[in-house]
Amino acid sequence: MTDERWTEIEHLPEWDEEFYHIYTAKKFGKWVMIKTLRPEFRDDPRYQNMIEQEFDVRYSLAHPNIVMINDFEEIPGIGRCIVTDDVYGDSLRKLLNEGKVTDAHISQLRHQLVNALEYIQSKHILHSPLRPENIIFTENIGNLKLIDVGFDQRPSLSHQSTADDIYNYGKVLTEVLDATGNTDPVLRRVARRCTDPDPKRRYRDMQQVHLALENRSSRTLYIIVIAFLLLMLVLVVWLKSPYSPQPIHGGTSSAPEIENVSPNNI
Repeated sequence: MTDERWTEIEHLPEWDEEFYHIYTAKKFGKWVMIKTLRPEFRDDPRYQNMIEQEFDVRYSLAHPNIVMINDFEEIPGIGRCIVTDDVYGDSLRKLLNEGKVTDAHISQLRHQLVNALEYIQSKHILHSPLRPENIIFTENIGNLKLIDVGFDQRPSLSHQSTADDIYNYGKVLTEVLDATGNTDPVLRRVARRCTDPDPKRRYRDMQQVHLALENRSSRTLYIIVIAFLLLMLVLVVWLKSPYSPQPIHGGTSSAPEIENVSPNNI
């Protein structure tokens, strides 16, 4: 059985995940990505439930640096599939292997990737460990997209879940910095603290990581705020001191006295 909606379906072995095969295809002439269970898991109710749950968890996510899910449907010859936006491009792993990581890529890891992780944590979503393999830079435009971003949603995340994100982010950042020879002191300091052997010395949450990565601009802001407050304090003290300008009072003029005139004087 064929379905004219689907054309140019191609398996992407290098994108495959532990339980899934990944395809690129056109639906009604528009490029999309397809995620479906590997054949050995396809008929197992446990894994069928797993892919359905992943669709439910991820369908409502909306973030510019997370691959968006569009549909969940049966595709002839492939099976039940999660359909996502087209994010075809190069994984961070491939760029590292080929020595093609640029400063622009590092900047996106510093900003967009942290924003995406903060967003996922704010939604209390459990996801596979962050790795260079699930960080994609899209073809042509080069936007950062995080794939394989969630399989369960909880009322809240455990400390261990958020700590794992921080540690794995530090591992990715360390590998990239070492591979490129980047010596940026802020990035190096953040990477070291994220992966500190003593968990108590690591950052508490991704927000702390974000603030640490913005260290220079944050420090400048703090200096400006403190300087402004000190200036206001000095101004208040000066205005209350004897040296402050005194208000100028105009001389009081009294109305000229009018001589009492009695009727006898008229």
